[in-house]
Amino acid sequence: MRIQKDQIVQAALTLLDEEGIEGVTMRKLAQKLNIQAPSLYWHFPNKLSLVEGLADALIEPVGRTVKPRVKWETTLTTLACELRRALLARRDGARVFAGTYMVTENVLRVSEVAMAALRKGGASNRVAAWGTFALFHYVIGFTVEEQALDPRSNPDLGDLSRRRAEFQTFSPASFPTVLDALDDIFDEDHEARFLFGLKSFIAGVKSNL
Repeated sequence: MRIQKDQIVQAALTLLDEEGIEGVTMRKLAQKLNIQAPSLYWHFPNKLSLVEGLADALIEPVGRTVKPRVKWETTLTTLACELRRALLARRDGARVFAGTYMVTENVLRVSEVAMAALRKGGASNRVAAWGTFALFHYVIGFTVEEQALDPRSNPDLGDLSRRRAEFQTFSPASFPTVLDALDDIFDEDHEARFLFGLKSFIAGVKSNL
Protein backbone atom coordinates (compact mmCIF):
# COMPACT_ATOMS: atom_id res chain seq x y z
CA MET A 1 0.00 0.00 0.00
CA ARG A 2 1.36 3.42 -1.00
CA ILE A 3 2.07 5.68 1.95
CA GLN A 4 -0.28 8.64 2.24
CA LYS A 5 0.81 12.27 2.24
CA ASP A 6 -0.69 13.02 5.66
CA GLN A 7 1.22 10.06 7.15
CA ILE A 8 4.46 11.59 5.91
CA VAL A 9 3.58 15.00 7.32
CA GLN A 10 2.70 13.62 10.74
CA ALA A 11 5.90 11.59 10.89
CA ALA A 12 7.89 14.66 9.84
CA LEU A 13 6.26 16.73 12.59
CA THR A 14 7.25 14.10 15.14
CA LEU A 15 10.80 14.15 13.78
CA LEU A 16 10.76 17.95 14.01
CA ASP A 17 9.88 17.78 17.71
CA GLU A 18 12.60 15.21 18.32
CA GLU A 19 15.49 16.74 16.40
CA GLY A 20 14.60 20.27 15.31
CA ILE A 21 14.45 21.57 11.77
CA GLU A 22 18.03 20.58 10.95
CA GLY A 23 17.21 16.99 11.83
CA VAL A 24 14.31 16.73 9.40
CA THR A 25 15.97 15.08 6.41
CA MET A 26 14.48 12.87 3.74
CA ARG A 27 16.76 10.03 4.83
CA LYS A 28 15.76 10.19 8.50
CA LEU A 29 12.10 10.56 7.59
CA ALA A 30 12.23 7.49 5.36
CA GLN A 31 13.86 5.55 8.20
CA LYS A 32 11.18 6.66 10.66
CA LEU A 33 8.46 5.51 8.28
CA ASN A 34 10.36 2.31 7.44
CA ILE A 35 10.17 3.01 3.73
CA GLN A 36 12.57 3.76 0.90
CA ALA A 37 13.31 7.42 0.15
CA PRO A 38 11.81 7.29 -3.39
CA SER A 39 8.40 6.71 -1.79
CA LEU A 40 8.70 10.17 -0.21
CA TYR A 41 9.58 11.86 -3.47
CA TRP A 42 6.24 10.84 -4.94
CA HIS A 43 4.59 13.33 -2.58
CA PHE A 44 7.49 15.68 -1.79
CA PRO A 45 10.14 15.97 -4.52
CA ASN A 46 12.60 17.80 -2.23
CA LYS A 47 13.04 19.10 1.32
CA LEU A 48 11.63 22.52 0.42
CA SER A 49 8.31 20.98 -0.60
CA LEU A 50 8.32 18.91 2.60
CA VAL A 51 8.92 22.02 4.72
CA GLU A 52 6.03 23.73 2.93
CA GLY A 53 3.86 20.75 3.78
CA LEU A 54 4.86 21.05 7.43
CA ALA A 55 4.22 24.79 7.42
CA ASP A 56 0.77 24.28 5.96
CA ALA A 57 -0.04 21.66 8.60
CA LEU A 58 1.09 23.99 11.38
CA ILE A 59 -1.48 26.65 10.51
CA GLU A 60 -4.34 24.25 9.85
CA PRO A 61 -6.16 25.22 13.10
CA VAL A 62 -5.62 28.99 12.71
CA GLY A 63 -8.46 31.32 11.82
CA ARG A 64 -11.31 28.87 12.29
CA THR A 65 -12.83 30.30 15.47
CA VAL A 66 -12.80 34.03 14.73
CA LYS A 67 -16.25 35.51 15.27
CA PRO A 68 -17.58 37.67 12.40
CA ARG A 69 -19.33 40.33 14.50
CA VAL A 70 -16.41 41.70 16.48
CA LYS A 71 -14.17 44.72 16.07
CA TRP A 72 -11.38 44.38 13.54
CA GLU A 73 -8.81 44.98 16.29
CA THR A 74 -10.17 41.99 18.20
CA THR A 75 -10.07 39.82 15.10
CA LEU A 76 -6.44 40.66 14.37
CA THR A 77 -5.47 40.10 18.00
CA THR A 78 -7.20 36.72 18.10
CA LEU A 79 -5.70 35.67 14.78
CA ALA A 80 -2.18 36.72 15.75
CA CYS A 81 -2.40 34.86 19.07
CA GLU A 82 -3.70 31.73 17.32
CA LEU A 83 -0.86 31.87 14.80
CA ARG A 84 1.74 32.26 17.54
CA ARG A 85 0.30 29.33 19.49
CA ALA A 86 0.28 27.18 16.36
CA LEU A 87 3.94 27.92 15.66
CA LEU A 88 4.93 27.36 19.30
CA ALA A 89 3.16 24.00 19.31
CA ARG A 90 6.10 22.45 17.45
CA ARG A 91 9.82 22.75 18.00
CA ASP A 92 11.24 25.31 15.53
CA GLY A 93 7.72 25.85 14.24
CA ALA A 94 8.33 29.50 13.39
CA ARG A 95 11.53 28.67 11.51
CA VAL A 96 9.63 26.06 9.54
CA PHE A 97 6.99 28.58 8.52
CA ALA A 98 9.33 31.52 7.88
CA GLY A 99 10.20 31.99 4.23
CA THR A 100 7.51 29.67 2.89
CA TYR A 101 5.20 31.22 0.34
CA MET A 102 2.94 28.31 -0.52
CA VAL A 103 -0.56 29.00 -1.81
CA THR A 104 -2.93 26.68 0.04
CA GLU A 105 -6.43 26.78 1.45
CA ASN A 106 -5.04 27.24 4.96
CA VAL A 107 -2.89 30.20 3.92
CA LEU A 108 -5.75 31.82 2.03
CA ARG A 109 -8.19 31.29 4.91
CA VAL A 110 -5.90 32.97 7.44
CA SER A 111 -5.19 35.81 5.00
CA GLU A 112 -8.89 36.25 4.25
CA VAL A 113 -9.73 36.59 7.94
CA ALA A 114 -7.09 39.28 8.46
CA MET A 115 -7.76 41.21 5.26
CA ALA A 116 -11.54 41.10 5.67
CA ALA A 117 -11.20 42.44 9.21
CA LEU A 118 -9.04 45.33 8.02
CA ARG A 119 -11.39 46.13 5.14
CA LYS A 120 -14.26 46.12 7.64
CA GLY A 121 -12.30 48.65 9.68
CA GLY A 122 -12.06 50.98 6.71
CA ALA A 123 -8.72 49.96 5.21
CA SER A 124 -8.03 50.21 1.50
CA ASN A 125 -7.03 47.08 -0.41
CA ARG A 126 -3.38 48.11 -0.12
CA VAL A 127 -3.52 48.76 3.63
CA ALA A 128 -5.40 45.48 4.14
CA ALA A 129 -2.86 43.51 2.10
CA TRP A 130 0.26 45.17 3.46
CA GLY A 131 -1.13 45.24 6.98
CA THR A 132 -1.82 41.51 6.83
CA PHE A 133 1.72 40.75 5.67
CA ALA A 134 3.14 43.04 8.36
CA LEU A 135 1.06 41.26 11.01
CA PHE A 136 2.26 37.83 9.92
CA HIS A 137 5.86 39.03 9.75
CA TYR A 138 5.62 40.35 13.31
CA VAL A 139 4.20 37.09 14.66
CA ILE A 140 6.72 34.93 12.80
CA GLY A 141 9.69 37.11 13.75
CA PHE A 142 8.69 37.31 17.40
CA THR A 143 8.16 33.56 17.60
CA VAL A 144 11.44 32.75 15.85
CA GLU A 145 13.24 34.76 18.54
CA GLU A 146 11.11 33.22 21.29
CA GLN A 147 11.88 29.69 20.16
CA ALA A 148 15.57 30.51 19.81
CA LEU A 149 15.65 30.45 23.62
CA ASP A 150 14.50 26.81 23.65
CA PRO A 151 17.30 24.93 25.49
CA ARG A 152 16.87 21.97 23.13
CA SER A 153 18.07 24.12 20.24
CA ASN A 154 20.32 26.64 21.99
CA PRO A 155 21.35 25.49 25.47
CA ASP A 156 23.81 28.37 25.89
CA LEU A 157 21.50 31.09 24.59
CA GLY A 158 18.73 29.86 26.87
CA ASP A 159 20.85 30.60 29.95
CA LEU A 160 19.54 34.12 30.55
CA SER A 161 21.33 34.53 33.88
CA ARG A 162 24.67 34.14 32.12
CA ARG A 163 23.56 36.49 29.36
CA ARG A 164 22.53 39.09 31.94
CA ALA A 165 25.90 38.77 33.65
CA GLU A 166 27.57 39.53 30.32
CA PHE A 167 25.58 42.77 30.08
CA GLN A 168 26.77 43.73 33.53
CA THR A 169 30.43 43.52 32.52
CA PHE A 170 29.95 46.79 30.62
CA SER A 171 30.30 50.17 32.27
CA PRO A 172 27.05 51.86 33.41
CA ALA A 173 28.69 55.14 32.48
CA SER A 174 28.78 54.05 28.83
CA PHE A 175 25.34 52.42 28.62
CA PRO A 176 23.30 53.83 31.52
CA THR A 177 19.88 53.48 29.86
CA VAL A 178 20.39 49.88 28.78
CA LEU A 179 21.81 48.69 32.08
CA ASP A 180 19.12 50.48 34.06
CA ALA A 181 16.48 48.47 32.18
CA LEU A 182 17.92 44.98 32.64
CA ASP A 183 14.90 43.78 34.63
CA ASP A 184 12.67 44.62 31.68
CA ILE A 185 15.11 43.41 29.05
CA PHE A 186 15.29 40.00 30.70
CA ASP A 187 11.62 39.76 31.66
CA GLU A 188 10.62 36.25 30.59
CA ASP A 189 6.89 36.96 30.24
CA HIS A 190 6.84 36.31 26.50
CA GLU A 191 3.06 36.53 26.37
CA ALA A 192 3.08 40.08 27.76
CA ARG A 193 5.91 41.11 25.44
CA PHE A 194 4.07 39.68 22.44
CA LEU A 195 0.83 41.46 23.31
CA PHE A 196 2.71 44.74 23.83
CA GLY A 197 4.14 44.53 20.33
CA LEU A 198 0.81 43.46 18.87
CA LYS A 199 -1.01 46.35 20.54
CA SER A 200 1.60 48.76 19.21
CA PHE A 201 1.25 47.27 15.72
CA ILE A 202 -2.53 47.68 15.73
CA ALA A 203 -2.17 51.28 16.89
CA GLY A 204 0.10 51.87 13.90
CA VAL A 205 -2.39 50.32 11.50
CA LYS A 206 -5.10 52.64 12.80
CA SER A 207 -3.08 55.63 11.66
CA ASN A 208 -3.33 54.32 8.08
CA LEU A 209 -7.11 53.88 8.02
